Amino acid sequence: MNKTRILLIFCLLLSSFAAVSAQVQYKLIATKKTSTAEKEINEAADAGFRFDGVSGGKTAFGGAEVVIIMSKPANADSRGRYRYKLLATSRTSTMQKELQQAGDNGFEYCGQTVYESAFGGDEVVVILEKDVDAKIRKFEYKLLATSKTSTMQKEISQAGDANFEFVGLTTGKTALGGNELVVILRREIVSR
Repeated sequence: MNKTRILLIFCLLLSSFAAVSAQVQYKLIATKKTSTAEKEINEAADAGFRFDGVSGGKTAFGGAEVVIIMSKPANADSRGRYRYKLLATSRTSTMQKELQQAGDNGFEYCGQTVYESAFGGDEVVVILEKDVDAKIRKFEYKLLATSKTSTMQKEISQAGDANFEFVGLTTGKTALGGNELVVILRREIVSR
């Protein structure tokens, strides 16, 4: 009987320890300015938080905002090991160029959304992440934008044949194309 009680107490202690260690802290960042968002993401990353998700849209009291969720396991190292880059533009050619610059510097795609900017018009917002403790992996990014789904089918098939992997999709207005599907693909650049 005594051994049973000890075993029961031991099991209860283990389960309570597991519950405590499974806790997660969350941080919500909501802002109208994308430049502010990147600064706040990196401040949270310095405190050990990591990107989880992004959405653009109208919030009840803030109006048009970029909303970002970050998380950190309760027992995680508080030292930040991730850096973030937020790209925002209404021009797909600019986004392609900025994505590639980030890919050349080892940043990996995390998420994207469409956001009504403070300057008017919609912008595609892309968030990229870099693990500063890991070996740098470089990526070639390909951004496809078209208003026709049949054209997109053809273009993503061609990209797939060239070893690009799909990473994200949004729909929204861009500066030149009106309502467009915006697809981002990537492939790792392997050094020889």
